[in-house]
Amino acid sequence: MSEELGKSSYDCDICKESFLEESKFNQHKQIHEGEKSYHCDICGKSLSDRSSFARHKRIHTGEKPYHCNVCGKSFSHAHSLAIHKQIHTGQKPYHCDICGKSFSDGSSLTKHKRIHTGEKPYHCDICGKSFSDGSSLTRHKRIHTGEKPYYCDICGKSFSQISSLTNHKRIHTGEKPYSCDICGKSFSHSSSLTSHKCVHIGEKPYSCDICGKSFSDGSRLTQHTRIHTGEKPYHCDICGKSFYQGSNLTTHRRVHGGEKPYHCDICGKSFHQGSNLTTHRRVHGGEKPYHCDICGKSFSYSSSFTSHKRIHTGEKPYHCDIFGRSFSESSGLTQHKRIHTGEKPYRCDICSKSFSQNGGLTQHKRIHTG
Repeated sequence: MSEELGKSSYDCDICKESFLEESKFNQHKQIHEGEKSYHCDICGKSLSDRSSFARHKRIHTGEKPYHCNVCGKSFSHAHSLAIHKQIHTGQKPYHCDICGKSFSDGSSLTKHKRIHTGEKPYHCDICGKSFSDGSSLTRHKRIHTGEKPYYCDICGKSFSQISSLTNHKRIHTGEKPYSCDICGKSFSHSSSLTSHKCVHIGEKPYSCDICGKSFSDGSRLTQHTRIHTGEKPYHCDICGKSFYQGSNLTTHRRVHGGEKPYHCDICGKSFHQGSNLTTHRRVHGGEKPYHCDICGKSFSYSSSFTSHKRIHTGEKPYHCDIFGRSFSESSGLTQHKRIHTGEKPYRCDICSKSFSQNGGLTQHKRIHTG
């Protein structure tokens, strides 16, 4: 036991986490000892103590029995309610003695200190990866087990993290709670707002070491790098098609399922992805929000604007790995590669003659139509 702020505490000699109650300390020790005597009959997960088991079951039932008497918000854990209440009081009694940052609960301070020490006491027994907090290890293990305990009550889709479920539900509700304080544009994800703000300040701290192009966020650089490497790590388990981005795979899967969750409230047309709906709405409004600051031309679509800018810059980021020729658009590279592969995907439905480009098929059909 140790003394801090006049309170007795129980300290774990393995991960250094502290507890005010001996019962909580004893439960915690079972995490390290590996004892798990409580089994969930819904998902099969095993837990080390009864209280953790009771909390876990609330993931499946959605039960939130702890209510804030100030704002009415509900929580599945009493500890979460206690931490939440400090938002209203502003109380942050736990202070980091290294950087001075304050926290509303001791566990947050313990996790924070690991930023300074680099300590990662939670280890995955499958792949050996280490983590600074237990919740990160729990989320990581779902990669190995495939467990997805969070279900959308609208469409039935499952997720491994509750934050992913929260983000997903905004597809159905259209909620965009993150607003830019400069232009007023709203976003469904906080990360999207962070990336958007870089547009206003012009900050692009992520640079490609191959072509030098800069980006406002790291994920866009990662996606861009795949143009050079040709890497497509996201694979469709139905048809085998591969994609540069996970979001493209998600959209593609809707082709197989026929799912079109995005609906135009003007004409009723439906789309596989939200960006297509946004683009489609410009047909009704005539909006062209993308302006070239060199020649003044405006565009309805960001992709058309990006392609247009390459006329001025001469940029050709798409390279043929056989011939070495470069192209300003990916479609140009795709068409060019058919010279090497001999692929002719456009077939005449009258005489069955095939062509490598759609334009060639269009010209050919005039022979039949006169």
